[in-house]
Amino acid sequence: MSTQITTAFVEQYSANVTMLAQQMGSVLRSAVDVETIKGKNAFFDQIGSVTAQVRSSRHGSTPQLDTPHSRRRVSLADYEWADLIDDLDKVRMLIDPTSAYAKAAAAAMGRAMDDVIIAALGGSADTGVAGGTAVALPSTQKVSTASQADGSGLTIAKLRSAKFILDSNDVDPSTPRYIVVSPKQIQDLLATTEVTSSDFNTVKALATGTLDSFLGFKFLVSNRLALANTDDRLVYAFAADAIKLAIGKDVTARIDERADKSYATQVYYSMAIGATRMEEKKVVEIPCDE
Repeated sequence: MSTQITTAFVEQYSANVTMLAQQMGSVLRSAVDVETIKGKNAFFDQIGSVTAQVRSSRHGSTPQLDTPHSRRRVSLADYEWADLIDDLDKVRMLIDPTSAYAKAAAAAMGRAMDDVIIAALGGSADTGVAGGTAVALPSTQKVSTASQADGSGLTIAKLRSAKFILDSNDVDPSTPRYIVVSPKQIQDLLATTEVTSSDFNTVKALATGTLDSFLGFKFLVSNRLALANTDDRLVYAFAADAIKLAIGKDVTARIDERADKSYATQVYYSMAIGATRMEEKKVVEIPCDE
């Protein structure tokens, strides 16, 4: 039984269970490539680019061009959430809290999923036949940190740099592009674009939620991005197919009686997921001073 449930007893004179401020569900799941898999590990094969050869003579030999192959590995991890609600607690409360517990559990699963995706964006990717080679995000895929000397946050110039890197890598422009930021980066943009009314109006629309795209990126706001060097928020711009989210078992919920716990009601959630970066050229890391 949750030791915190007594705060909702009728002595508190509350008719509802109120969810405290928290991220409800996953922000990033819809922005990445999702695939259902079986097994503890999954392998995703890739084919690289090849160059056509000029035909130099009539009736010449057919050229043999070796198409480059590579492979990425995803390892699944199991996640669980459970809590008990005693029948006697239900009697003492004005409402049945089971649905609120389920809502809290689902939100926790979504946040865990975002953490896995964010880790894949900036972490090492397991590469090779058996996935034994760790590939880090190269410096060429990071917006220069030289601009951090002046303590700059997210600026239009940094967004343009991220777009330039993706465009220079021949990332398919028809593939949706996203950028995941914290609320501070939206504030940064508002503060740095007031001199350019067209940019300022666009960013203002971002802040109010009436627009979610700018410079070809759809903005996703998350408070789960990591800090580097204690004050640099690592923001990521990426193409939709840059990250593979492998789901061995999607979020599953069970609400059952537990005979071994005096027939208390147990709310139980679980999932098995993993993620990997499929190609470094499709992800750009942007350090933003906070």
